[in-house]
Amino acid sequence: MNGFLAFFIRMFVAVPSSVGVWLASIIAYDQTYLMSSGIAVAGGAAAYTATGLLQKQRFLSSHQLSRREYKYIRKNLDEAKPKINRLQKALLSVRDLPTLKQRADLVRVVRKIHSLIQKEPKRFYQAEQFYFSHLDSAVELTEKYMFLTAQPRKTKELTKSLVETKRTLDELKEYIEKDLYQVLSNDIEDLHYEIDVAKYSIKSLKESQSIKKAGDIHERK
Repeated sequence: MNGFLAFFIRMFVAVPSSVGVWLASIIAYDQTYLMSSGIAVAGGAAAYTATGLLQKQRFLSSHQLSRREYKYIRKNLDEAKPKINRLQKALLSVRDLPTLKQRADLVRVVRKIHSLIQKEPKRFYQAEQFYFSHLDSAVELTEKYMFLTAQPRKTKELTKSLVETKRTLDELKEYIEKDLYQVLSNDIEDLHYEIDVAKYSIKSLKESQSIKKAGDIHERK
């Protein structure tokens, strides 16, 4: 669930609960305004916390994850975020117009993978290679590439290193694109299944129409 929406729902429950507790304390239990306010704040906080726990439990249930699994996935996503920011900064800092589109595509694919995992954490298990290997390699290579391209004087050895780094980065981009396909593999399989079902339905419909048409022709004869 969207973070802002989740917060809004918690507040939507907490505020009326707090007001209700405050009124009940004053009217039903004849408490002072100060005591009622303290009880109301505590009641609102309890309602806010309980709603948050319920939201989290529903989220985990809908994604078929245990608390331990989600904690593990969340930890890895939090560790990946600064790496992705470093990667984007390094890629877009390189002053090399011919490779701009390619670098922008790499950033887009990386962010797409991370965005999908954030929305559906269970997909993380299909992207472990990305988070535990390919992302780190991409960050190291892009920062090295940025450093080499920023040098004012390009020696023969530096130029060779630059070419090798770029070639390796190109190969790594292909692996990261495969990581995205792996994350989407279930969706692609479902899509193929739906296409096969649709084709079968269309074929059956055409056959039934052909049989009906042949029957109409036979009756007219």
